Amino acid sequence: MASKKYVSILSLSFLLASAASHAQLGGTYDVQDSSVVPSKRLPQHTEFMANNYPYPAKPRNQWELGLQVGTFGISGDVRNRFPGLGAAIHARKALGYVFSLRGQLGFGTTKGLNFQPSSFYGKNPAWAANGYNPATDHVFYNYKTNVYDLSIQGVVTLSNIRFHKAKSSFNVYAFGGFGGMIYDTKIDALNGSTPYITEFADIYNKYINTADGFGYKNRKDIKKDLKDKLDGSYETEGQVDESQPKLFDKPFRFIFNFGAGVQFKLNKKLSLAIEDKMTIPKTDLLDGNQWQENGVAGVTTATAQSRDFDTYNFLSVGINVALGNKAVEPLWWLNPLDYAYNEVNKPRHMKLPKPVLDDADGDGITDQFDQEPNTPAGAPVDSHGVSRDTDGDGVPDHKDKELVTPTQCQPVDADGVGKCPPPACCDSLQKLIEEGGLKGKCKIGNLPSVTFKGKSVALSNDAKALLAAAASQIKNNPDCKIAVIGYCSSSKSEQQLSWDRVNAVISYLVDKEGIGQDRFIFKYGEAGGDCNTVDLQDGSGQEGPTTVPAPHPNLRRGR
Repeated sequence: MASKKYVSILSLSFLLASAASHAQLGGTYDVQDSSVVPSKRLPQHTEFMANNYPYPAKPRNQWELGLQVGTFGISGDVRNRFPGLGAAIHARKALGYVFSLRGQLGFGTTKGLNFQPSSFYGKNPAWAANGYNPATDHVFYNYKTNVYDLSIQGVVTLSNIRFHKAKSSFNVYAFGGFGGMIYDTKIDALNGSTPYITEFADIYNKYINTADGFGYKNRKDIKKDLKDKLDGSYETEGQVDESQPKLFDKPFRFIFNFGAGVQFKLNKKLSLAIEDKMTIPKTDLLDGNQWQENGVAGVTTATAQSRDFDTYNFLSVGINVALGNKAVEPLWWLNPLDYAYNEVNKPRHMKLPKPVLDDADGDGITDQFDQEPNTPAGAPVDSHGVSRDTDGDGVPDHKDKELVTPTQCQPVDADGVGKCPPPACCDSLQKLIEEGGLKGKCKIGNLPSVTFKGKSVALSNDAKALLAAAASQIKNNPDCKIAVIGYCSSSKSEQQLSWDRVNAVISYLVDKEGIGQDRFIFKYGEAGGDCNTVDLQDGSGQEGPTTVPAPHPNLRRGR
């Protein structure tokens, strides 16, 4: 019978493992989600989010409620007849990823029957008070016991800590705890109201009067004979230690229990478990008898009180459900390494150091984008790392002794100094020029306007052609400031659109045409112009910034 029971349990284990391997397991919880953090740990969460504390706060996790059913058996002085029935309910709460507490209420019922006769039962009132005489009568010890217990257990699990995968579909755990139990033991000592003296004598005679010493071919025959003669009424109160306390008019004992189990996860809410629990109640009367008898072939030679305690075992299969709002699943299902591994793989919260990129010539342009990687120290460069040549005379600024040489005075010598032709004008005009009357006057002339379509901020091919022509004009007038003007500002989106278009024009002239950023005046959101047009104008004598931060960066287009 027992072998069939274990085979059945083993088969069920494989089925559960197979089902759990296909279970849909969710991802880990978001450590930045404050809704699952209890109020008492919110200060730690705040410090963590501000990168002032490296460890995230432990989240609120769900309760587990479970129901278990299985086989129940007693190990005592009387042989357990066959496994009985047990059931339990529990509530479990994780205190951490390894340790949790479980409160369990259990019930078990089972029966026992000895196949050997006994005669030294004089101190057991269940037999002695029912007309049996130890000097002449033999009995066959039997019992039926109901057990009710309540305990609190510490549960330890380590199988959720995984180094090479996020989660597991099963969980192995061990537990131990203490509590209390009451029990009710009955003896089948009477056939109706008459002792089984004749029936037991008949079985006893068969037991001893055979060549093989058993009187029966095997124990099945003894068992069958006993079952036929016993009426199964269990009408007599089993032996009780009157010094023990009582609860609900039944003997009460403190208990210690321990065991192990394995859980199989079906989904985020449900799991199945197989568990074996052993309980030690510190009493020898669960089977209604505490006397040992020594002898052979049913002939007893001595009797003594047994020195060991009865124990009972509960082997069960259970279903568990996780309950709780604004909480993560029970922590024994979560891998505490998830956050660290995910953050290392794809940082979301980690405070990373500012990257330092190589810049061999120290011109401020990293080597990856530097088109002139050996620029002399201190030489001004453009956005591509190329030495600036403001007047376009072929001599870089850091060597040019005449930084702005008029076009008409070029070509220049090795120092960037040109030779200007004599002025074809009158002495008075020459004098006026020399005295500064026209010095610094910009004569760049008309500059183009760039038109955009719809809500676009991208430059069309026609616009790029216009800007290329304007770039030559701007380079030939190096003493001129250029105002780049965008219009319309009735809403945030219009302001940002105007800024994006002005920025697109200036970026093109700086990055593609090599004109210095400091040559431009950045104006956007101006009144009195076409919203889809950006104008380039002579900005000499005007004041304004060369760069302006985006007014509404979240509305930027073309990022």
